[in-house]
Amino acid sequence: MALPAAGDGLDDADDGVTAVDPLRAAAETMRAVRDRCVWSQQIDHRALVPYLVEESAELIDAVETDDRDELREELGDLLWQVLFHAEIASRDPDRPFDIDDVARGLTDKMVRRHPHVFGDAVATTPEEVLVHWNAAKAAEKSARTSVLDGVSERMPSLALAQKLLGKGEKVGVGTPAAAAPRTEAELGDALLQLVATARDQGWDADRALRERLRRLTAEIRETEGAAAVPPASESDGGATPVGPADL
Repeated sequence: MALPAAGDGLDDADDGVTAVDPLRAAAETMRAVRDRCVWSQQIDHRALVPYLVEESAELIDAVETDDRDELREELGDLLWQVLFHAEIASRDPDRPFDIDDVARGLTDKMVRRHPHVFGDAVATTPEEVLVHWNAAKAAEKSARTSVLDGVSERMPSLALAQKLLGKGEKVGVGTPAAAAPRTEAELGDALLQLVATARDQGWDADRALRERLRRLTAEIRETEGAAAVPPASESDGGATPVGPADL
């Protein structure tokens, strides 16, 4: 299968130069990789999960460090994961769907959840926007029976704690004040209380810890540099697979 190239596509109305849809070209590139790359052919949805987690983390780093070049690249790497999953799904023998189905579903959802943009509803404040959004979401997820439905236990622990605090608040479940911890269980209580404080203040507990860890990393590197200590060798023990999806 030949990939789209400059000159393939629809003629531009102004100068007759043909235009290429970059997103379509990316999808066609993914299809060619799946067809021709023996490594990619043996990958399934589950095998891609570690790469999805890693690419998401790298995108977060680019956002929080305000690195524009890295941000653009990492957005592309994350898009590649979406295209990869969609291409795998398109070949499912029982319930196939492709990237076009994914895009159509996303568009339909966003139109439903923005009636103030695409319909007659009115929202002049962010709070009013959330009212429309939550009403549309509630209608879509009417089969859910618990506030916990749809909450992934695979979220980072601090982010999950912050999410669960919000869910618990809806049903009247709070967190007791924690004294200085004396046991591991009490440490859990104290950590949850700190997350509750962050949520009350409108802070992101997970981001706060990541930013503090970045400062700690910088302090360690500075100390090593001052002492001329060579970096220790590292090994992940093979826990994370290595391959072309590792962008």
